[in-house]
Amino acid sequence: MRNRLVRWAAISLAALFAIIALAVGLNWAPDRPVETLTARWAPPPSTFIDVRGLKAHVRDEGPRDDPAPLVLIHGTSASLHTWEGWVGALKRERRVITMDLPGFGLTGPNARDDYRIATSVRFVIDLLDTLAVKKCVLAGNSLGGEIAWQVAVSSPERVERLILVDSAGYPLQSQAIPIGFRIARTPGLKRIMEFTLPRSLVASSVRNVYGDPARVTPELIDRYQALTLRSGNRHALVRRFEQSAFGADASRIATIRQPTLILWGGRDRLIPVANARRFEHDIAGSRLVIFDDLGHVPQEEDASRTAAAVRDFLKS
Repeated sequence: MRNRLVRWAAISLAALFAIIALAVGLNWAPDRPVETLTARWAPPPSTFIDVRGLKAHVRDEGPRDDPAPLVLIHGTSASLHTWEGWVGALKRERRVITMDLPGFGLTGPNARDDYRIATSVRFVIDLLDTLAVKKCVLAGNSLGGEIAWQVAVSSPERVERLILVDSAGYPLQSQAIPIGFRIARTPGLKRIMEFTLPRSLVASSVRNVYGDPARVTPELIDRYQALTLRSGNRHALVRRFEQSAFGADASRIATIRQPTLILWGGRDRLIPVANARRFEHDIAGSRLVIFDDLGHVPQEEDASRTAAAVRDFLKS
């Protein structure tokens, strides 16, 4: 009887490994060198500039005499492309700078394999120095929001105003986490993720962060998939989750003194709208605008309405 159970266990284990191997084989997606992606995803005005030895993908648009350019920081697994709607709406009146953070988009991984918040804050400040930007209006979505407010706290002289879009910062209490993020945080599965990337997984993850999944187009899925395949990005995503300490610096939020606009999607299930109200409570004099029908990336889902709120804030 015992031998039979051992034999069945061995057969079941072998079958499981065979299923996993088949799934990996069917969804095998090797890294793509950045050179194969630039023609499609980095046309002018994209440039690559040296930021302390890292070739950062940057777009710098609008009038150069702007005394406080608008600098936009994307979130996890996104890229500077998430801000294209805002850039189009605002670049006639403001200088607008967007970039791919290290580990994402076409900038790709950093040499130290270090994706802690403090390292990203240092990258943003180094980028501002490289571009000779002494003071800016700093905006960020999700992870980018936390980087933005951490810059505002650590280097307040560099940030004239602050815009937080569905920002991270408090302990994570998600109602729904995109499947790609769950895999990147799961021991065993996260290693497989570095070699596979089913299009269905990308589509599900993007739809998860939209208030209206019908707004997610095939072209949008193409972009997220292609830039995730950039050499080193999947490994960097795994490392970022390993190095994350969600909410560890939340007590610093109340020290923010810059005029602050808080934008939030009412259907955000990754960082619920309750966190928007915490930011509003903790940041003295802040202004909160909630878009009831939008999700976690409102600047991408409805650029026109969200950019209009930014324009009003900048004119006030």
